[in-house]
Amino acid sequence: MSTPTAHEAVAPRARRRSSRRNPVAPYLFLAPGMILFALCILYPMVRSGQMSFYDWNIVKGSNSDFVGLDNYVKAFHDPSFWTGLGNSGIYMALTVPPQIILGLAVAMLLRSKAPLQPLFRVLYYLPVVTSWVVVSLLFKYLFADQGLINYMLGSAHLGAGDTSWLSNRWTAMVAICALGVWKGIGWSMMIFLAALQGVPKELEEAALVDGANWWQRFKAVTVPAIWPATVFVIVMLVIGGLNVFTSVLLMTKGGPNGQTEVLLTYMYRLAFSDLNFGYGSAIAVVLTILVFIISIVQLKVLNRDDERAGA
Repeated sequence: MSTPTAHEAVAPRARRRSSRRNPVAPYLFLAPGMILFALCILYPMVRSGQMSFYDWNIVKGSNSDFVGLDNYVKAFHDPSFWTGLGNSGIYMALTVPPQIILGLAVAMLLRSKAPLQPLFRVLYYLPVVTSWVVVSLLFKYLFADQGLINYMLGSAHLGAGDTSWLSNRWTAMVAICALGVWKGIGWSMMIFLAALQGVPKELEEAALVDGANWWQRFKAVTVPAIWPATVFVIVMLVIGGLNVFTSVLLMTKGGPNGQTEVLLTYMYRLAFSDLNFGYGSAIAVVLTILVFIISIVQLKVLNRDDERAGA
């Protein structure tokens, strides 16, 4: 057995002394991000929670009356709150499954190497990085009374071509959901593409040798291998559905008569149009609790999947 040299023996001691001399160095690197997190996320959350227990008055020097849980009780008896929650649920129901199915289908098609594969990946991902404001205004004009959608339907004789898409709750929700699906396919595609790279080739080849067809290989090999990514995509899309805001605000502004209002647009209108910051903050807290519950469910599902995989 070789004896360590003096340099090799001294080096670990030098590193230990160096780490003892700079115990705060890691925290200095973390400090800028933590300060931004505290100022931009943590403080507004705490402040919003505080405001939700008051009839908050924004006039400087005026008093805000403490109302306790009245704002929360009011929310659960408010038809507009339930309309917003229902529309958020409709948005999730109509956007989450198509984004998962189409995103996985596109990922499967782009999985194989081809000369134009990078180009198609960019084209499918381009809507994801495009501004929500830009695409929301684009879809607003597409679904306008004299927009491209009505023109195409009329030209194809699939209708009179005079549908007022954004003036009715259900047709407006279709237009809003169409935007959500179109913009979200590229995101789920990239997650699935990354997951598909980890599917063991040996299992696919073994299934092929055993005579399994494409569907059997997909169901028995691919789906179990990408299941953690699928759970992640589902949970993130559901959370994103609860937080839909920009498209509704720019396309319908919650109209007609608040029928397309979602939780965030209702909260925004209460706080910044009606200046009812206390009630608006209560709705924000309720939404935060919903997102938190969904995140807990996500962690439990992923932990259960990890335990099942390790068993």
